[in-house]
Amino acid sequence: MENSGIRSKATGLVIVVFLLGIALGALGMYYWGGQVLANRSHHFLEDMKREVGLTTDQQKQLEVIIQDTRGKFQAIDDQTRPQYDQVRQQARDRIRAFLTPEQRPKFEDFVRRLDEERKKRDQERQRH
Repeated sequence: MENSGIRSKATGLVIVVFLLGIALGALGMYYWGGQVLANRSHHFLEDMKREVGLTTDQQKQLEVIIQDTRGKFQAIDDQTRPQYDQVRQQARDRIRAFLTPEQRPKFEDFVRRLDEERKKRDQERQRH
């Protein structure tokens, strides 16, 4: 019986690590994707100038289109963010359900730090 309890805790810990790995990976991709988008936009503009031979006026028009497109991408992100937040909260609730009373405060501290990091990345993305 005692072995079964240890096995359950070990399984729970593996699940927590797996879920947190997924969450961290998704956050990393989200942040990295924002940086890539900004870099791609810059490279796209530079490539268009060089390869197509855009005039100064055309470059300005292209910059407006790029900015408009970024805004539309952000609007899509803003619409879907609540769904991601809901799924994230559900996962956290499921994790909380099997944590011991001693583990819960540590988990809450851990997710608080994750949320702070995500907020910083979101603010950084919006500045670009």
